[in-house]
This record gives sequence, C-alpha cells and structure tokens, in this order.
Amino acid sequence: MEISQFMGQQEHEAIENPQDKKAGPPREALSLISAYLPLFELLAMSGVCTSLRDAVNKDVLSWLDIVVKSPLNLRLSDEILMKITSKANGRLTTLALMDCAKITDDGLQRVVERNPLINKLYLPGCTGLTPEGVIGAMKTLSEHHHGLKSLMISGIYNINKEHLETLRPYLEKNLSQQEQSGSWPLLFHEHRDVPTFRHDKGYTTIDVEVCPKCDEVRMVFDCPRRTCKRKIGRSMSDCRGCNFCIPRCQECGGCVDDSEEVEEAVCADILCSDCWLQLPKCDFCNKPYCKQHAHNGSCPPGSTGFVCDVCCANFNI
Repeated sequence: MEISQFMGQQEHEAIENPQDKKAGPPREALSLISAYLPLFELLAMSGVCTSLRDAVNKDVLSWLDIVVKSPLNLRLSDEILMKITSKANGRLTTLALMDCAKITDDGLQRVVERNPLINKLYLPGCTGLTPEGVIGAMKTLSEHHHGLKSLMISGIYNINKEHLETLRPYLEKNLSQQEQSGSWPLLFHEHRDVPTFRHDKGYTTIDVEVCPKCDEVRMVFDCPRRTCKRKIGRSMSDCRGCNFCIPRCQECGGCVDDSEEVEEAVCADILCSDCWLQLPKCDFCNKPYCKQHAHNGSCPPGSTGFVCDVCCANFNI
C-alpha cells in the first residue's frame, strides 16, 4: 500500500469511527510521547480517531525531526515527502531519508526552501538525487545564514572531488570545529548497525571523503583492531580505506590482511577467522551466517542447531 493511500485511509477511518463521538480530547501527556515516536507510529496514531489525528498533526514538536527508513522508504515520493514535512510548519530541523530512491532533486529543493532551519540532512542511498541537487539544497540553506551541522550523502552516484570541495564551504565552520576536537573513527560494523551514530553525537560533519587508496569519494573506514597486522611497523593510514579497497569482516569491522585466511558466510559476507569460529554453523555445510542475516536459517525438529537456506533448498528440507 502506498504511503499516501495509507495516510488517506487512516484519516477516513478516523472520521468514520462511530466511537469517536464519545471520546474526549487526548491527555496532555500525549505531546510528551509523540515527540519520541517513529514516523510510522505517528502516521498510525493519526488513524485511531479524529481527536488523536488532530492532536498529532497540530503538535509541531512531533514533526521537527523526520526520519524515513524501511519500510516507508521504498514508497516515499516527492509529493508524500512534502505532505509529511509540511506538518513542521517550516521549523523542521532534521531530515533523514534513508535509502529513499524515489526522492528527486526537485523534491528535496522544495522541502529545504520551505524549511530553512534544517541543520541535519541525511540522504544516504537516495539514488534519485544527484550531486548537483545536493549542492543546490546546501546553497539554499546557506542563504538563510543557517549552518548545516551534519550531512550524509554516501550512496549518491557520481560524487567526485570537485563536488566535495564545493560542499566544504557550506560546512566549513563545523569542519574546523571537528578538526580541533579530533575525529571519531568510522568503524564498518558500527556504521552498519547505527548509520547516524557519529553524526548524531557530533563526531563528524560529512560521511564521505577522498579514499587514500583509490582517490575516489567514498566512505573511508578505520580498523578497530589494536593488533592489526597493517599497523605493525607501518603507518596507521595504511589501515584506512573504502570498502572497495580494503575488505573488512562483516562482524568486527576489522580489515582482512592479504596473508590472513578469509572465511565466507552462507550469505557471502566476508568474515575474519576469529569471528568465523565464534558464530554458529549450519548442520550440513558448516558455514555460519553473519548476525545481520542469522534469521534466514531454519531450525529442523529435534535439532539444536540450524540449517541454512542454501542447504534447505539443496536437500529439500
């Protein structure tokens, strides 16, 4: 179901709810709760009754930080984004669109024009955007003399060093503060679990940089291993690089040295030997899942372990 259809259906059900005539106004404590609810729950609450719908829609605090992620991100369009962000009445401060492929440059531009107070703009994986569209949005925000604290643009196609240099002046104030306070390392496994952690804590301003290995603009990860083989007798920078240049363990985020045996999970993710040994193995092929895909396995009757989906298909289990 489309998000617009869902929102329209919720409003229709709220109006048609016969018990709504007997319901009183929502308690004042609702405003304290709604500010912490995810977007999906806010939209669902709007369909309970008209009093709740009006209370949620009129509570601007609930709409100041909009985070769109799975499953809503798959169907979010420019028009729906405009409708959702309009509830902030121009006071939107955080706009996080996680892997929203249908959002275009025009849609983003219209949102930032109506919300000049945005200070956190997260657009990772928004493949419908272009570098020029992001630069245009940043320029619009800067016209209101309002600095952007954090920007995420990894996954947007064709970003090069020229685009990165164009974006830097709009983030210069926060970049200088970050350089003075020191940069928080970007670890592969931490970013996978909580992509916005470093940005929410103010440890970084922009999520991409020029990879020291391939000279491309990508996310550059650090290695969490203190005993990393690449650091012994070599520069710490030898251990930094994008995911294309330095293979990393899906579990611990450590870089996998050329001399180290690389283990493979059922889901085809790379694992270091230490993590491979610690993970549960399939009863048939003796391969583990990484924790991110562990739910794909099935537990046959009478077994304390699991059987991976590949073996289930091969052996008709």
